[in-house]
Order: sequence, then C-alpha cells, then structure tokens
Amino acid sequence: MAGNWTRLTVKAKTKDLDSVSAVMSMLDNGLMIEDYSDFSLNGMYGELVDESILEADRESVKVSIFVPEEKNVFEYRAFLEERLSVLGIEYEISCEGLSEDDWADSWKQYYKPIPLGRVTVVPAWEKYEPRADEVIVRMDPGMAFGTGTHETTRLVMLLMQDEDLSGKRVLDVGTGSGILSICASKLGAKSCNAYDIDPVAVKVARDNALSDGCTNITVEVSDLLKNVDLSGGKYDVCVANIVSDIIIRMMPDLGDYITDGAPVILSGIIDSRADEVRECVRNCGYEIERELYENDWTALLIKKRASV
Repeated sequence: MAGNWTRLTVKAKTKDLDSVSAVMSMLDNGLMIEDYSDFSLNGMYGELVDESILEADRESVKVSIFVPEEKNVFEYRAFLEERLSVLGIEYEISCEGLSEDDWADSWKQYYKPIPLGRVTVVPAWEKYEPRADEVIVRMDPGMAFGTGTHETTRLVMLLMQDEDLSGKRVLDVGTGSGILSICASKLGAKSCNAYDIDPVAVKVARDNALSDGCTNITVEVSDLLKNVDLSGGKYDVCVANIVSDIIIRMMPDLGDYITDGAPVILSGIIDSRADEVRECVRNCGYEIERELYENDWTALLIKKRASV
C-alpha cells in the first residue's frame, strides 16, 4: 500500500463474525477476515501449513481494516467501540502501529473546528472566536464516539437545526460523547435526557455537558429505552445516532416515549440498510419527513402519526 496506513483490528467470538463485519463495513468495505474455525488438515500435509495457523484460536475471529493517514483512526475506533457495545458483542480492539498513549492523546491533532450550518463544533482545548450568530459546541470526546467529524453525527446536527427546539424536552438515545444533547441545549431545548449503554460514554458526556455549561442535560446508563425517565412526561424530540439493527429493534417501543408528531432524527444508517429502516419506521406508524445523505450514510427525520 502506498502512504502510511494503520491496521485497525477487532477480535471477537466466531459467532459474532457477521455482526462485527457489518459494523466494520460501515467504515470500509475492504475487510480482512481471519477465521480458522472451520480449518482442517484433511488432504493437506501438516508441515506445509504455517505454524501460526495451526496454533490459531478457533473460537475467535479477527476482522481488520486499513485506515489511511488522512483519516481519523481515533474516531474510527470510538465508532467501533460504541456500535459493538450497543450490540452486546465482546471484543478487543487493536491499532497496529499505534500505542495506547497515541490513542489517549495524539488523536487531538486531527480534531479541528467543524462548521455545521450555524453550529460549529470546537475542540475544548482550542481557542476560537465565534461570529455573532454562531452557536458553539465545545467538545472533548475522550474515549466516546462523537466529535462531529463522522458523517452520521454531522447529518443529525444539520437536521436538528431545521427544527424549533425552543422549550422542548429532548431524548438522546446512544449519546456517546453527548454532542447531540449539547447541540440541542445550545439550540434552545428546555432539557435533554441522554442515555448510553457504555458507562465510559456516560461519564464523558456528563463531563462535556458540564464543561460546556449545559446544566439542563441529564446523562444515565441505559440499554436503548430500558431506563428512560418518563417522570416528566413524554419527549417532544428524539435523536438517535446508532446502528441500523438497533434502530429497528427500538422503533416498535419508541412511541411510548414521545408525543404525537414529535420529530425523531435517526442516523447511523448505512445506505445498504436504508430501505430496511424506512420500511420499519413506516410499519411502526411514522412518516418520513426528510432525508439527508453523506457518502454511504443516510439520516432520516421522521414524525409519529397522530393517534386516531
């Protein structure tokens, strides 16, 4: 390969190969899969087989992609960690050529202010002078997904700006770094209840909300809608930047948590699964109001049909 590349590898149980491959293909279609679960020496001379194959773990698989130097490998890794955690998959991630110190700190060189409509996402450690009409979201994503560099995050933030969030209660499912809740708060939301299955992401999101002065954001651990707080009534807006399979799993229950006509913004939808998600949301009683696209990703703005 020409140029500098980082090999990003996920090791998981053999039974999860299809799910891991599906998630990794959202980042790159050039997957390298190491799966020796069905390997047999029948009809082969053992001495001609590489010793590493003979000693390979038959219970696990490795799926790798090669990330070019101009891409943010750290955002890729955070994306994989969030999506695999949501799917309940046990995994290990390695970055060949990168140390853990690289992962913890050096990624910051790739993260610069990102203008998205009238909102600009600014790294927490960088000085930035906003324009008079500019909404600033300051982020230190830490080990959680969501810096604004990934297409799925950008699409949600652009769709959010076309909705009037003033005085609205917002539900954020799979919050990651908390970036969408912070954006909603800055756009006038009354309150934001954010949830993530990953306790690390919950801590990161809480810290980001506090650092950005968003005292109206509550962040808790939840597997999708399981622990969502309804003590204040149903939500006026919902955002969910998660994987297609999880969107489909969530949709039949979402109506119990949002008001009739509430805008719901769904992202994390790879184009090859978009028709499946569209069919699901329609079958669950929603109308598709808008769609946005970037590269291989689709985001949907849907609204629940009024109860008859």
